[in-house]
Amino acid sequence: MAKSSFSSRAGLIAATVGSAVGLGNIWRFPAEVHEGGGAVFLFLYIICVALLGIPVMMSEFSLGRAGHSDAVGAFRNIAPRSHWWIFGALAVLTSYLILCYYMVVAGWTLEYLYESLTGNLFAGIVPGNIEEGFSAKMETYISSDWTPLLFTWILILLNGAVLIGGVNAGIERISRLLMPLLFILLVTLAIVALSMPGAGKGLQYFFAPDFSKISPGLIVNVLGQAFFSLSLGMGILVTYSAYFPKSTNLGSTSVTISGLDLLVAVMMGVIIFPAVATFGLDSADIRGTTLVFVTLPEVFAMLPGSSLWAILFFTLLLVAALTSTISIAEVSVAFVHDRFHKSRRTAVAIVLLPLFVFSSLCSLSFGSLSGIKIFGLSFFNLLDTVTTNYLLPVVSLGICLFIGWFAPKDLFRSELQGSRSSASLSDRIVMAIVRYIAPLLILTILISGL
Repeated sequence: MAKSSFSSRAGLIAATVGSAVGLGNIWRFPAEVHEGGGAVFLFLYIICVALLGIPVMMSEFSLGRAGHSDAVGAFRNIAPRSHWWIFGALAVLTSYLILCYYMVVAGWTLEYLYESLTGNLFAGIVPGNIEEGFSAKMETYISSDWTPLLFTWILILLNGAVLIGGVNAGIERISRLLMPLLFILLVTLAIVALSMPGAGKGLQYFFAPDFSKISPGLIVNVLGQAFFSLSLGMGILVTYSAYFPKSTNLGSTSVTISGLDLLVAVMMGVIIFPAVATFGLDSADIRGTTLVFVTLPEVFAMLPGSSLWAILFFTLLLVAALTSTISIAEVSVAFVHDRFHKSRRTAVAIVLLPLFVFSSLCSLSFGSLSGIKIFGLSFFNLLDTVTTNYLLPVVSLGICLFIGWFAPKDLFRSELQGSRSSASLSDRIVMAIVRYIAPLLILTILISGL
């Protein structure tokens, strides 16, 4: 069976950037920059992306394109008599576990978009009690049972509709539609934020360098942010690169994806901090669900045309969530399709049908199942902790060791070199980083999560 491939570089970039640009860019990165010393954090982040993110991304791309299969098949095709495929299996498992809880959060964004469209988001919110009103709405919604389940199930069905279309008619087509929309929404909201009276003060909050923040702990934190923001270790990059044409330059592609991922994250900071400064909101409330479901709705409530801005923002959030969930689900779909020779439609059904159950458990862990704890954690938090702290770094470490040391000689060099007659200096630097530096940095991230 011939392997599908992306039909254009634009489609390839859109799909891969869509996999990297997720909810973490929107609700985690701006707070990390603010708390980590502003420009100091950004400078360290760029260094860490160059030292860790881009080389590891190139190693995953090399594995996927050379193996020309799913995450497990790539290892098997390159080293058929070895046990390195176990890391591919771990990547499939990790991505599926992430999908179980990520789909729930994606469902929340759809619910808030729906509430914005109907005008119900601002119903019952009174001046002088805005923050408490939105906090109560978020708590009531998340802790209820059926409404979050309904929107989670809708997201699963939307993913299925795209994934059944395959690489070109499904993933590439929707990515080429949604990623330009995401950037249009970002620019629109950034223009609004920069026109606010407190824009200058807000940008100072965000970018002003604070050298007193520099510490070993900050560097480890920056390393982790650089690692997790680029979808490393999930099997996504291995899976997507199997669809790369041989003419794709892995180096320039990795730099482009990393740069656009950073641009989205920085633009979110440009949107958030001027708004927070203008309305005198608590800058401590700029992280996670509090940021997107309480603080920003609070901002929108104080703007003329509240519902319009809420609709634009939650559309942006939904686009980021949808492109991420599609890419995460594709890891398992490709595995079932390639390993078990199932049709695309059957593979999608095998992957997504159990998700209705597992995602429901994650959703209900905030509601009627909130009293059930495993090692002191809810089902949602357990999956988040296990995947983020342990599985993702282990998978990336395995890929670096395999590509750097145990794959057939010159495989990595050949993939980086492409059609050029010899490897460049940058190719040799990347190979050295993957062999010697990246494993040590990933071990640092892994140990810090213990």
